[in-house]
Amino acid sequence: MPAKPRLREQFRNVMRVNHYSIRTEKAYWYWIRYFLRYHRMRHPLKMGAADVSEFLTWLAVSRHVAPATQNQALNALVFLYGKVLDQPLGDIGDTVRAKRPARIPTVLTHGEATQIIALLQEPHKLIASLMYGSGLRVVEACRLRIKDIDFDRQIITVRSGKGDKDRTTLLPSPLIERLKDRKARIQRAWREQDAFYQCDASLPYALRRKYPNAARSLEWQWFFPSQGLCTDDEGNIVRHHLHVSAVQKAVRQAVRATAIGKPAGCHTARVGCRFVRPPAGGHFSARQGEESAV
Repeated sequence: MPAKPRLREQFRNVMRVNHYSIRTEKAYWYWIRYFLRYHRMRHPLKMGAADVSEFLTWLAVSRHVAPATQNQALNALVFLYGKVLDQPLGDIGDTVRAKRPARIPTVLTHGEATQIIALLQEPHKLIASLMYGSGLRVVEACRLRIKDIDFDRQIITVRSGKGDKDRTTLLPSPLIERLKDRKARIQRAWREQDAFYQCDASLPYALRRKYPNAARSLEWQWFFPSQGLCTDDEGNIVRHHLHVSAVQKAVRQAVRATAIGKPAGCHTARVGCRFVRPPAGGHFSARQGEESAV
């Protein structure tokens, strides 16, 4: 009789079956491990709602975590008991909840945003321009592939965005030529069989098996590929997109260099975006938000 999978493997299998993102998987497992260490490595089947409530209260009272952090820990444990262990928690009792204070978001002026972006080097500069001009999250900008930008319709398609949903957004006119130039360089290197493109691009889920040639095709190449290689879940050597942490670090350094006196970052650039959202019919208006992009 085969041995029962370890908790980590059980958790990972359920996450992958339900198509949760790798970032969510890492965050949930972090809190599950934290929960187990807090209770001296007792197996979760030997604990219940009262133990979860005690842990969440300790996070709020002793660790002074933010409300979003406590909610993420709660979501991770609800997922563990409900989806992995098949023992829903139910009522977790009188848990002390971290208070969510009212905060005014940091918003950059157009001049501050352009000042920050001007200090960035490529490709970080172009990624930050997309975040500010199109409202993309940093991970969404880094994940763009050749096929995701429609220059004729001036539309960017975001694949597997927040909530694993696809959506379209505006392609700012000032960025079209820069993006076309980047696409042309990638296309030229790909056609000339440059050594950089002799490695497969990483593909989501089982697309590698369904479309064996997709990883080498032009349309599936990353717009912002990583310089290094990595191993996918099946052990294949692949090229992934530029890591979001590299962009975040570059933006933080640029913010410090400008000395604007605001705690700005990648999300701040997205919040400052001023672009036209498509109406219900899915078509953009004549305005293209020229002032939004840099």
